[in-house]
Amino acid sequence: MNQQLLAKTFVELADNLVADFDLIDFLRLLTDRCVSMLDASAAGVLLADRDGKLRVMAASDEEVRLLELFQLQNDEGPCLECFGTGAPVIVPDLTREAGRWPRFVTAAHRSGFGAVQALPMRLRAETVGALNLFRAAPGPFDASATLVAQALADVATISLLQQRSAHRSTALNEQLQTALNSRVLIEQAKGKLAERQSIDMERAFTALRGYARAHNRRLSDVARAFIDDSEPLPGLMA
Repeated sequence: MNQQLLAKTFVELADNLVADFDLIDFLRLLTDRCVSMLDASAAGVLLADRDGKLRVMAASDEEVRLLELFQLQNDEGPCLECFGTGAPVIVPDLTREAGRWPRFVTAAHRSGFGAVQALPMRLRAETVGALNLFRAAPGPFDASATLVAQALADVATISLLQQRSAHRSTALNEQLQTALNSRVLIEQAKGKLAERQSIDMERAFTALRGYARAHNRRLSDVARAFIDDSEPLPGLMA
């Protein structure tokens, strides 16, 4: 494990008390670093909205985003169970859980995943979501990597709750609802850019995110400008 990258990640996840905090980009950083540092093929984050319903907020790639959506639409899977109980759900071999989550296991295998662990994003009694790590090959998860993943989830959760404390006039649920609205904009922009450039959705997201970071702008603002054609975005369509 890259210790320098791990330390940098903890700092980045903790350093979010800024006016232009971008929740979508923050959570995508969490999933990307889990994949790059831990024994995971893909990662996703689900957070509860104002009604307590889980929503897909970030995914390391399009395949796992669709699998997370499938899980929510069919109301079964380890991530939902993790959120409901507030406890980790670790499944080294999904084949053995076909009776427990029949539709999810079939969809996971179809997406190329053989193992999953869902870790709660929880602080004391409050669970706000789940961090989900998927692996292609079945087999036991490394205990030390699981501890690191849970620590990353814990730091991210504390950061989210700190945002609520720092901006008491805006409840966390309202912030998450705003992020959900931004997520819709970003998905629309991804589709539009992918069609125009004849690229896949993941490359389209990377281009939008890279443009936003290069120009020190919020990802959702760049997405809105691209959808509306309200301003030139030089370099985005290169």
